Amino acid sequence: MTTDKKDWLTAKDVHSEFGFSTSTLAKWRMNKINLKFSKMGKYIRYARSDIEAFIESNKVEVA
Repeated sequence: MTTDKKDWLTAKDVHSEFGFSTSTLAKWRMNKINLKFSKMGKYIRYARSDIEAFIESNKVEVA
């Protein structure tokens, strides 16, 4: 069974799937927030696994 999920996402893809705005992603890149991205020429892409790891590492558990 194959899935339609892409491994590499644009900022718009990240916004539509995870809810982070494109401007927030740009600010995080400029401020070097610990969200990995790859730059290929003028194109910026995010690995789905890095986005999921970022979300998991910033999870806050409430007692």
